[in-house]
Amino acid sequence: MRVLHVNKFLYRRGGAEGYLIDLADLQRAAGDEVAYFGMTHPDNDGPLPYARHFPPHVELEPAPRGLRPRLAVAGRMIWSPASRRGLTRVIEDFGPDVIHLHNIYHQLSPSVLAAARDVGVPCVLTMHDYKLACPSYQLLDQGKVCEACVDGGPLHAARRRCKDGSASASTLLAVESWIHRKSQAYGPVGVFVSPSRFLADVMRRAGVYPDRLRVINHFVDTAAVAVKDSPGGGVVFAGRISAEKGVDTLVEAVARLPRQVPVHVAGDGPALPAVRALADRVAPGRVRFHGRLDKSRLHDLIRSSAAVTVPSRWHENQPMAVLEAFACGVPVVGTDLGGLPELISPGVDGETVPADDPVALGDALGRLVADPDRAYAMGRAARDKIDRDFTPDLHLNRLRDAYLAAALTAPAGTRR
Repeated sequence: MRVLHVNKFLYRRGGAEGYLIDLADLQRAAGDEVAYFGMTHPDNDGPLPYARHFPPHVELEPAPRGLRPRLAVAGRMIWSPASRRGLTRVIEDFGPDVIHLHNIYHQLSPSVLAAARDVGVPCVLTMHDYKLACPSYQLLDQGKVCEACVDGGPLHAARRRCKDGSASASTLLAVESWIHRKSQAYGPVGVFVSPSRFLADVMRRAGVYPDRLRVINHFVDTAAVAVKDSPGGGVVFAGRISAEKGVDTLVEAVARLPRQVPVHVAGDGPALPAVRALADRVAPGRVRFHGRLDKSRLHDLIRSSAAVTVPSRWHENQPMAVLEAFACGVPVVGTDLGGLPELISPGVDGETVPADDPVALGDALGRLVADPDRAYAMGRAARDKIDRDFTPDLHLNRLRDAYLAAALTAPAGTRR
């Protein structure tokens, strides 16, 4: 099978990109031919044979200065002729049997789906966030959980100024989503893959093609992941350091932990300076920041810990941080939002706590580090869960079924 993966970034920027790269490697190992299409970016992994067809790099955070650049970006978010032309050329050359899309919003736009529709290539879209139901991606309004657009439509984003309190930015996102819904820009997608039941339920409520939704868990290849072999250790956070991830809550929770317990933060992101400053103020010398680590070093750090924490204050979908911790044989303390409760069985392989509650988080982590044998046993149960429910073979089989279902929706006479 020839699979073309489409994502705006083609390097390990976050969980979506990590999943994409790992899936492509898995498919190649299974005998598939794989190619990529994305945006030109200096950090993209190579080699990328079709890079000459990629649309140009654009930064949206922060937005470009000046009226003309802002208008150009707004137009590209709604419809990108360069992305459509580029993907058309890649399709002509590579001849994919299926196009598997991931995060195409803004930098690529659903114009890429028009290129696939023109020649009848079936499309599958994995939803890594809530963009198709929430114009600002995260079901957040000024940092607080919000589902107004799920039931009431995307224009609520403009009314509530949910994008950083900015009327202009919120209106642009609302109009973008409204246009895409009215024009059925995502109509060429044959199957929408949701990694969590929670996200799938949000999409059904929002009316996002409920008859095309499939829940397919992510995967971890445990053959390449050693398991923790002895009790003990500290606490680790691994992921993007941004406001919705709640790393500040972890820093505030450090006071509830014994002074000898090490707390590690691995990752990078826009909130890093503020989190560092908070750590210097409320937990001086007790939090070690490692920056972005490659997978091998990150797994070593996780295995050295008694627990991993995911203190998010937004509805996480199915974060790879949890699955990779489980694969390493380490329990997870996460919040009770989104898809996290689907992954974590309290008292078995981790604990769940309320968001934005450093006392509850610190106490849950404290119980695990104070009882290393119990934490070790929970980590073994976590590894068993991965070996049972999140295997590569199971994931590939479910994806192939989704690819076939998408192929059957292609217009008659153009089906590949």
